[in-house]
Amino acid sequence: MNDTKKAKTRGRPRGFDVEEAIAKAQALFHKHGYDAVSLADLTDALGINPPSFYSAFGSKADLYARALERYAKTEGLDFKRLLAPDRPLGDSLAALFEAAAESYTAHPEAPGCLVIEGAHGTVDAVACQKATTLWQRGRAAVRDAIARSEPERADTITDYIMAVLTGISASARDGLSKERLLGIARLASLPFA
Repeated sequence: MNDTKKAKTRGRPRGFDVEEAIAKAQALFHKHGYDAVSLADLTDALGINPPSFYSAFGSKADLYARALERYAKTEGLDFKRLLAPDRPLGDSLAALFEAAAESYTAHPEAPGCLVIEGAHGTVDAVACQKATTLWQRGRAAVRDAIARSEPERADTITDYIMAVLTGISASARDGLSKERLLGIARLASLPFA
């Protein structure tokens, strides 16, 4: 055996950090999409073998769900703060659209929203449902905020808001610059000014 080569170890490496592994998986899923990331891609990036992967995360879809939750907490839109009850609706929606433009272009190597893209572009039904659940949670937060001042039109306005957020994410994935997305955000806010 060549002394310069390390012997391959079994199982998870010492000091395996689950949160760090979830962050790495999140980056892979965001950059390539759920369907394009293989188990081999994940185990290579995390430095573990398949049995250890399954022991630590259960399945690829379960790891994806954890990556989605991490994304929602660390990089996703903070609906609660942006749509605070003490802000006028127009200001809240303008802030939401601008935050989307900023967030969805924050990582040029992985533009767009991980949750939106997963809910709309994932073939795997289990993974798609996990993303859709988070998307619906955001939708409910938007609808609740709108219903405080526009109860009669809450559903229609919510549909509009979610369509704009989806469009901003897709446009970011298509390469539109942050400046152009901010222009869209400002235009989308005009009906509420």
